Amino acid sequence: MKTKLFLAGVMACMGIWAQAQDAKTEEPKGKAIVQVFGNFHADFAGESNSLAFELERSYLGYEYKFDKGLSVKGVMDIGKSSDVSDYQRIAYIKNAMVSWKTGGLTLNGGLISTTQFNFQEKFWGYRYIMKSFQDQYKFGNSADLGISVAYKFADWVSADAIIVNGEGYKKIQVNNGFNYGLGLTLTPVKGFQIRLYGGLNDSGVEGKTSTINMAAFMGYKSDKFTIGAEYNHMLNASYVAGNDQYGYSLFASAQVAKYADVYARFDDLYSKDNWNIKKDEQAAILGAQFKLGKYVKLAPNFRMSKPKADGASYEYSAYVNCYFGF
Repeated sequence: MKTKLFLAGVMACMGIWAQAQDAKTEEPKGKAIVQVFGNFHADFAGESNSLAFELERSYLGYEYKFDKGLSVKGVMDIGKSSDVSDYQRIAYIKNAMVSWKTGGLTLNGGLISTTQFNFQEKFWGYRYIMKSFQDQYKFGNSADLGISVAYKFADWVSADAIIVNGEGYKKIQVNNGFNYGLGLTLTPVKGFQIRLYGGLNDSGVEGKTSTINMAAFMGYKSDKFTIGAEYNHMLNASYVAGNDQYGYSLFASAQVAKYADVYARFDDLYSKDNWNIKKDEQAAILGAQFKLGKYVKLAPNFRMSKPKADGASYEYSAYVNCYFGF
C-alpha cells in the first residue's frame, strides 16, 4: 500500500510540475519565518504556588514562492518534549513541504500542516496563549508526513482531503496504518463560517482499534469581534476500543482599541464511562492582548480549571504571555 501511495505522490508531483508551466508567471520571493512564544506565570494549586518565566516554543524557518503558484517551506519547531522530565529544548522539523496553487486548487506534499483543527486554530487566533481545543487535549497532530488537496468550488463552499502517516511530526512512521481526513467549509454569509471534519486513523496493528475523529465548528468574525463554538468527538483514543472522548469549546474576542482586544474561552472535556477522569476537566481563560508595534504582543490573562476527578479542587493561574514574530 505504501508503494502505491509513493507512486501516487510521484505522479501528483509530476502533474504539478507539468501544469505549473502553464500557470501565470509571478515574481519569485522568499521570507523568513520567526515566531517565539514565552510567558511569565504564577500557578496556585492547593498548597503549592509556583512562579516562573518560560520559553514555550520557537518556530524558525523560511518560505520561498516561485512563479506559477509553486512554493516550498521549511520550519523547525524548538520546544520542550513531554517525553522527558528535564528542561532541555528539543528541536523537530515541523514543516518540510512543497505546495502548488492554481485557481481554486491547492496541493501540499511532504511534512505538512494537518487539516483536523488548523481552521479552528486560526479562527481562535491566540495560539501563542493557548492551543485550540483538539490540540490542547491531544485529539490529533498539528503536522504530519503525507499529502493534502483542497478545492474552492465557490466563494461559499470548499472541501479538502488529507492522507498522512498518523503519528505526527515528532515520530517516525512505525505502524502501517494511515490517517485519512475529509473536511468541508461553508460560508453562507460574509464573516459566518461552518467547518465539518471527519477522520479515520487506522491503527495498522492487529488487536488495536482505529481511532475516529469528528468535529463541527461554527463562528462569526468581523473587524470588531469574533465568536466561535466547536464540538469534538474522538472514538477509540490511542487505538483502544471504547476509549471515547468528547468535548466542546466556546470563545469570543472583541477589539476595544486600535492596539488592544479582550478574549474569553471555556472548554469542557469528558470521557465515556470516565475512563480518562484524571485528565477530564472544565477550563476557562479571560484576558487582554496588547500589540506593541508590528512584531510584539503581550497578553495578560487569568485561568481557572476544575478537574473532574472526585475530590479535585479548582486550580487557578495568572499568565503574561508574549509573542515575537514575523
